[in-house]
Amino acid sequence: MATTTLTADTFEQTVVDNGIVLVDFWASWCGPCRQFAPVFEAASEAHPDVTFGKVDTEAEQSLAAAAQITSIPTLMAFRDGILVFAQPGALPAPALEQVIGAVKELDMDDVRRQIAAQDSGGQQAGQQPDQG
Repeated sequence: MATTTLTADTFEQTVVDNGIVLVDFWASWCGPCRQFAPVFEAASEAHPDVTFGKVDTEAEQSLAAAAQITSIPTLMAFRDGILVFAQPGALPAPALEQVIGAVKELDMDDVRRQIAAQDSGGQQAGQQPDQG
């Protein structure tokens, strides 16, 4: 599966409608973005069960701002509509494979429980917040 160009109009629907979505925030003038592009494209071919999207931060400045993109390239991973990974920098292929594997292996019930605990006012007495 090839990558899909995401826009402000298609971003949210793509993230919500697909199980695992990896998004590459990039710009044509960015050298590291150009280096990462073939790595991202190759991963999209190797993982047809994952949706790979690209956001051109120049064309989609409001979307990049809403996603709080401050450095490009930035890779974000969503699972079941939930942001589970975000990291700036061009990843080498083995690191991207590691991210994809980790996202596939997530226990989403546990992720949702953690989000619910954060949303309900924080931590129970004696517990430290998760740092990651």
